[in-house]
Amino acid sequence: MTDTRPNIIFIITDQQRFDTVSALGYEFVDTPNLDRLVNEGVSFTHAYCSSPSCAPSRASLFTGYWPHTTGVLENMDTWTHSWVEDLNESGYRCVNVGKMHTMPWETPLGFHERYVVENKDRYRSDRWFVDEWDKALRVRGLEKPSRATYAELSDWEDRLGAYEWGLPEEMHPDNFVGDFASWWLDYQPQSQPLFMQVGFPGPHPPYDPVERYVDQYMDRDLAIQEFDPAELESQPSVYRATREKMLEYNPDAVRHLANPSPEQRHRQRAYYLANVTMIDEKVGEIMQSLENNGYLDNSVVIFTSDHGDALTDHGHSQKFTFYEPVVRVPCIVWSPSRFSGGRKCDDLIQIMDLAPTVLEMAGLEPNQSMEAQSLMPLLNGVEGAVGREYVFSEHGRDFYVVNTDFATMVRNREWKLVRFADHDDGILADMIQDPGEVVNLWHDSEQADVKHRLLAVLENWLVKSNRDSRGWQERWR
Repeated sequence: MTDTRPNIIFIITDQQRFDTVSALGYEFVDTPNLDRLVNEGVSFTHAYCSSPSCAPSRASLFTGYWPHTTGVLENMDTWTHSWVEDLNESGYRCVNVGKMHTMPWETPLGFHERYVVENKDRYRSDRWFVDEWDKALRVRGLEKPSRATYAELSDWEDRLGAYEWGLPEEMHPDNFVGDFASWWLDYQPQSQPLFMQVGFPGPHPPYDPVERYVDQYMDRDLAIQEFDPAELESQPSVYRATREKMLEYNPDAVRHLANPSPEQRHRQRAYYLANVTMIDEKVGEIMQSLENNGYLDNSVVIFTSDHGDALTDHGHSQKFTFYEPVVRVPCIVWSPSRFSGGRKCDDLIQIMDLAPTVLEMAGLEPNQSMEAQSLMPLLNGVEGAVGREYVFSEHGRDFYVVNTDFATMVRNREWKLVRFADHDDGILADMIQDPGEVVNLWHDSEQADVKHRLLAVLENWLVKSNRDSRGWQERWR
């Protein structure tokens, strides 16, 4: 192979919180392979998604533009282009195994090969299509576990989405995706630089790991934040309305409860973390396949997630809010021959900042209108290099985000503000004195100056975005 540019292996989980990697200080979870990436790579400990749901976050990550620029503001919005096309045109072999959450589901997006595996919980609806996992289940004569099958359990309403995996281990979607990625690496000869995106469907619910991974967590202190129902009174009406939707329905086979017991919360967290450990094992196997097949020495491995999961913190289920467990995610870049390892960067970044970073790794120049900022100076340890002063996240109205057409978050090191269109209430949190975000200071007159300053930051950000991103779609028409 004459093209010596690095192979880039981009591993993305779905709905993985920031506090799920042992080597980053969360020793209640077992992640030996992610720990290797941390100990030999560069970890961004304050990485934020552009949106607290899958498609808007992923469209932002794979374009380098904010959701309000791409127009992808909720999960069913269309997106069909990405910077993977630039890698493709420059000579990379581009392969997707697993979840990308494009719309349409199988749009090429710049990949030469797509082996799509989408959400775990998809039950007989013409909104969905038959993916690679569906085909494998069908060949074996197996019925996919879903909200329909789990609802047949006598205690399903008490489980908060935590279930035992009842099919063969290799048919769990995370095992299926990990094994497929390793098989592809074993099967394909290396003839050009590789860009491989591996999209694990988990730990997105249902929280249904293979049962043998669960036992190690059931008697362990999992550092679950206590919840006082009185906190709900200070939350904005939009959050309370979203919570009511989650209580009314069972999205992704999770029946949310208004007042779950400590035991129910612990079981949910244990199953969630067991799924993380399952994925960690597959990450290790992918690393081994890269080494066995001559890829690893000239590879960059990137690990992140599209957003996190509230897991009943603050009284909420899953995503859609802007609490830290939802918008802050793991982000690790591993390439010991390129970047000095074992470093933890505490600067604020957006995970969409990986967009220009990947392009620069591949020797390409990002489009000048791209709103993401390259992480290369931080990765290279350039003196004086810093991350962002502010990070942002946003979401549009959908089935669960109700009572507002648009929600936006801004935070810096000291403060977080959440603003809702056409509403007088919001959230202001002191991230130094109240890192758990329990006390809402939105109506606190003593913090009025802070609130107005952050509202001005939001306004200026949107104005600057509208100016700087003009013509962003021209190359994809």
